[in-house]
Amino acid sequence: MPSTVVHVALAGLLAAGLLGDAFDKRSLALVLGVTIIPDLDVFAGFFIAGGHRSVLHTLLIPLLAAVLVYADSHREPSWLRERWGTRGLRIAWVSIVAFAVAGIGLDLFTAGANVFYPIHDQFYRVSGELLYSTNRGIVQTFVDFSTGSSPNLGAIGSSQEVHINSGIDPNPGREPPEVDRIFPVAQSGWQLLLILTSLVVIWGRLRVTRKP
Repeated sequence: MPSTVVHVALAGLLAAGLLGDAFDKRSLALVLGVTIIPDLDVFAGFFIAGGHRSVLHTLLIPLLAAVLVYADSHREPSWLRERWGTRGLRIAWVSIVAFAVAGIGLDLFTAGANVFYPIHDQFYRVSGELLYSTNRGIVQTFVDFSTGSSPNLGAIGSSQEVHINSGIDPNPGREPPEVDRIFPVAQSGWQLLLILTSLVVIWGRLRVTRKP
């Protein structure tokens, strides 16, 4: 299960790759801050069953944001463009991408997320593989093209059935006094590599940005 640090690391790579001339400390901080927002629904679990990975992990949020930014950018005068120019529009789009991909997508492809909540209350987890075999050719198990279905888009239960543990809310219901609260940073080698790579890339981009 990716930690918030891993989410932020992926968002940092997206910011470095997509912000272009708009990349600086302020725009980077905004993109990283937006990416943290989905994980704040960990506190919703105290009030809503299965609230963690549901309330703020719904793809309806970035979809609505994308519609609003698109509509604003295609009207005159554009609220975003008037205040922050094309730089503001670019940062807005990159923030939406980071929210959807780094904030929500990373969870959807690992432990699972309730991505259509509250319209459709079901946690999903995407798994599968894509490979080339000398005997079988290209093999992928994400989508069955014969039926148009995705056998590895696994439904794993509703918010009433799924509890995603965290250091804030390790177990459903009241916690025992001796509960072990774990706040992970990197839980596998690839996660540590992603964090370190993101730090190097961001450091490099900031150095280039500071040059006259």
